[in-house]
Amino acid sequence: MIPPLALFGISIAFSFITWGIVLARYLLPELRRQSRADAMQPLILLHCFRFVGLSFLVPGVVSPDLPPAWAVPAAYGDLIAAVLALLALAALKSRLGVVLVWVFNLWGSADLLYAFYQGNQVGLEPGQLGAAYFIVTVLVPLLLITHGLVFWLLLQRDGPAASRDSERMSRSA
Repeated sequence: MIPPLALFGISIAFSFITWGIVLARYLLPELRRQSRADAMQPLILLHCFRFVGLSFLVPGVVSPDLPPAWAVPAAYGDLIAAVLALLALAALKSRLGVVLVWVFNLWGSADLLYAFYQGNQVGLEPGQLGAAYFIVTVLVPLLLITHGLVFWLLLQRDGPAASRDSERMSRSA
């Protein structure tokens, strides 16, 4: 029989592989055709659902043995990431929006990486997550991949839509 921790790791690995394929095959080609702000919108919108991390604090959803040293920062870190995502989304097409996207993306990435680190520190067992097991094995890999895409977009010049607009402006001048 495969140990639960190995099953947990296998689940996370398969999720990274599968989401990577989905994003590379279906999402990335579309993102490349859009302006930077338009491409960021669906990626950031996904993170608005990070309030789901509050389930780490709900008895009956998780085991009573789930270490609070892991659950509390994971839950509230996700909630803060969701609020930052909403703020970034609301201001996305402004200069403040770009700053908010950086803040959201740095916070959100650090929050997820800290949860992995803290899980190792406190000896988190997969069974302690209860139904929230699927957050960590299905959603977190997707969230980390999309954080990577947002960083990539932040470091790019604006996309094709902006190039077309600037070409039109230079022709009309």
